[in-house]
Amino acid sequence: MSLEEFRKIDASTLPIGRLIGIISRGQTVYLNHKLHYLGINATQLHLLFEISHQKNINQEMIASRCSIDKGAVARSIKKLEDNGFVTREIDENNRRQNRISLTEKGKKTLKQSKEILNRWEDEVFTNNIIDKELLQKALKEIAIMTIELNEGERNVRKEK
Repeated sequence: MSLEEFRKIDASTLPIGRLIGIISRGQTVYLNHKLHYLGINATQLHLLFEISHQKNINQEMIASRCSIDKGAVARSIKKLEDNGFVTREIDENNRRQNRISLTEKGKKTLKQSKEILNRWEDEVFTNNIIDKELLQKALKEIAIMTIELNEGERNVRKEK
């Protein structure tokens, strides 16, 4: 569907999930283009955010928080490690786990990436169609409810 065709559709007829998906995919395309010169992609950026939020996080926790399978996380972490963005050390408490942390290069890249994200948000919110902080709060609440719904489904499946 072209942009012009999409503009003509009544917003109330579009499922919210579809709109969020369009925004998410559009942001990913934008980020992949802009992050290329930093040597990372949008998925790796999400991993860097998770690693920055918790010191010495393990791969399993990253996979859970990002809703990405463990194998994909391991491959992405390997690339990030090979390119000097993160370090991976064996957890002394659980030798099967690796503790991941940002290097100085990873911290610098994350800072530059945040600037790119801020530019994207500035562009998206130039028309002031809705207050950004209000939207962030509403989307956070929807995200929490979505996580709770999915955790409830997981618990029901485990009980069966």
